[in-house]
Amino acid sequence: MLADAVARALSQAAHAVDSAHSGEEADRALGAIPYDLVLLDLGLPGLDGYEVLKRLRARRIGVPVLILSVRDALADRIAGLALGADDYLTKPFHLAELEARVRALIRRANSANSSEIVHGRLRLDMAGRRLYCDDLPIELSARELAVVELLLLREGRVVTKQQIVEHLYGWEEGSTSNAVEVFIYRLRRKLECTGVDIRTVRGMGYMIERAHAS
Repeated sequence: MLADAVARALSQAAHAVDSAHSGEEADRALGAIPYDLVLLDLGLPGLDGYEVLKRLRARRIGVPVLILSVRDALADRIAGLALGADDYLTKPFHLAELEARVRALIRRANSANSSEIVHGRLRLDMAGRRLYCDDLPIELSARELAVVELLLLREGRVVTKQQIVEHLYGWEEGSTSNAVEVFIYRLRRKLECTGVDIRTVRGMGYMIERAHAS
């Protein structure tokens, strides 16, 4: 029930979420799919969370890990962090705090130290989930905003269509590169007056950069 509630809340905040309900399922997923963040319950059936984390780090996968647990003893926190977790949140918790920690860990992983990204005339408020141009809001859908966020977090680097699909959709949803092209088309139209361009890197993906002055 908690996993489903967390998945729904994060999906509504425009995160793509996959849920694994056993340690073995989590271990298989983490070995096959590159994730931006892992929320890891210690009390998983089968392999416990500690063993899943140990195997993850043994494969030298550096994805940020946020442990969720009813175990609030100092020794448990130390054990989790020592195995390579990045944060530890005890149950019960408020979903708002969980979402804030998720955003902070993703920003940290992408070297964004602030909750805002400024790019030319654009300002992305990651905490408030709004995009502005010269302090005027730009109306975007949740998934359009998620694409802009991904591109801005990886400014100057190519983001592939597959990375965008994985960022937007979970296991059960699925999508195609055609859907990505639709999102990019819509975003280009909405950003055309901002001086910011989403450039196509042929055969690779997309990169966000400031439009050249004419």
